[in-house]
Formats: sequence, structure tokens, C-alpha cells
Amino acid sequence: SGLSQEAGSVEQLSLHCAEGSLEWLYPTGALRLRLAPRLPPTSAAVKGGSPPHVTACIKPTGTFRGAQLYLEREGVLELLLPEVPRPRARCFSWLPQEKVALFLQATPHPDISRRIAAFRYELRGDWLARPALPAASLSAEGACRPCNDTEILMAICTSDFVIRGSIRSVSNDAELQESIIGVSATRIHRQKFPLFQAGGRLGRPVGSIRTPLRCGVKPGPGTFLFTGWLHFGEAWLSCAPRYRDFQRIYAGAQRTRQNPCEFPVD
Repeated sequence: SGLSQEAGSVEQLSLHCAEGSLEWLYPTGALRLRLAPRLPPTSAAVKGGSPPHVTACIKPTGTFRGAQLYLEREGVLELLLPEVPRPRARCFSWLPQEKVALFLQATPHPDISRRIAAFRYELRGDWLARPALPAASLSAEGACRPCNDTEILMAICTSDFVIRGSIRSVSNDAELQESIIGVSATRIHRQKFPLFQAGGRLGRPVGSIRTPLRCGVKPGPGTFLFTGWLHFGEAWLSCAPRYRDFQRIYAGAQRTRQNPCEFPVD
């Protein structure tokens, strides 16, 4: 609470958890939030490859008021969230040796009551960044590119959800620049959280998966294998091959003993 801070003071905090939320009541002065996620040692990176980045995403609440959020990188400030931000996530990456923090600065108001600056955050290593995050938040490059065979095989082994099913509907959210794919599941191979639950026709589980609007997803017939990751409690699409194409890819990997994990195919 800003009521416990002295006017003009800067309070220092550290964010160690992989994900969480912050709520600042009656903002006054500033908060400096050091980003220090507990990640595996850099030796876990592929030998000879580039150093692993760390990625963070910030998503403001719909009632974010009374402050502005800046990214502080090597002493330089970049505005991430204005005082009345749009309710979409902002993501950024950095190298482990870089000095990075969030600077949450109260905006002057004669009456600070009824103002709460609150947001959710996620911190993760670069090995999860590409499939887990809405690509529009990071980089336009490769955001809508179909997965290659290797990426598909890795996706079925490592994703938060693997769902076989069909597309029921596609709706677009122009404000958030997101497409929401309604999916009817014929088989749930894996889901870490109950994203898909019974309620569709014939008692089939149904759920929704998000992807950037500019990818131009269209409803179409056929059975797909949907894979992806959770991002602020929502399912985001990683790879979604047609199921018959996945069967061909997986059978070929089995013959050459290059399948990274066992997967039930029928």
C-alpha cells in the first residue's frame, strides 16, 4: 500500500517466482521490482549454442490505475504500461547477465483513493518462450509459420496440452488482436489444467485456444492435433498439424528411432 510509503520514496522488491501477481493500493512514490527468476543453470543450454535468454510477460488488470510501468534495462527506461493500458500482455527478453528491473511509478493525482495498479506476470527461460507466448507480443518473425516435423514431435512431448479434435468456430478480438478457436475434442492426450471440459455435442469436451489475429485462422473440416501452452491461464496454440499428417510424421520417426517420446497413435 502506498499509504505506508513516504512521499517520493522508492521501495525495492524482488520477484523470484516463475509467475505471480502484484497489487499496489493507492500508489505514491515508486516501486522498483528486480526480476530474478530461479531458473536452471546456464549449463543446461545446448553446448556451443547462444546463451539462453530469460523472458517475462506482464498483463495489467482491467482496472490498472494510478501508475505507469517502465522496463529498466541497464539504466535506460522504456514505457511498458501507461496509466490506463489496454488489457493485453507485454513481453520482453534479456540475457541472464543483463541488469533488468521493472519501475512502477505513481502518477500525481490530488486524490489517490480508488486507484490500484495491479498486474500479473510470468517469468520463464527461453526454451519455453517461443511456443508458450503469443508471438505477437515478442516478434513478428515466424509467428504464423507452420511447425516443421521436429517441432511437431517435440510439441507432443513437452506442451501443456495435447488435444485431438476439430474446429467448431473461430472468433476474432480486434482490440486484443487475438483469434479464439473453439475446439471440440475427440481425445484429450494431455492437459495440465482442465482447459477442456464436457459440454459439447455428444458429450465431447470443448474448449478454446488462442492465436495471434494476423495469422488468419479460418474454420475448416478435419481432425487436428492441437498442442500449446498456458499463458496467463489461457491456452495458446503452438503446433496444430492435421492428425493424418501427424500419424505419418510419427511413424517415420519411429522407424528411424528419432521420436523424442512415446505417443499413442491409432
